[in-house]
Amino acid sequence: MPALSWNTPVQVNMPHSGRQTVHGPFAALILLLDEWPTISGPAYAMARSRCRAALDGRATPEEARELFLTAAEEADVLPGSHRYVA
Repeated sequence: MPALSWNTPVQVNMPHSGRQTVHGPFAALILLLDEWPTISGPAYAMARSRCRAALDGRATPEEARELFLTAAEEADVLPGSHRYVA
């Protein structure tokens, strides 16, 4: 399976590893499963599911990206957030 990547990477500030640049649904899923600060919330669950779907060919990488961005906003980990500073 070829590596799936997004047209535009997403930067997030993670609580333990600092600033991360996420290039596609596989990297996003790893962060969601291993390091995400809040594992509750509707956006988190939808992003996790859509990243898996993109990896399985049931969704586009860009659909996964949009939901990952929504989850990042919900978790307050986007650059400019004051919760986690890189």
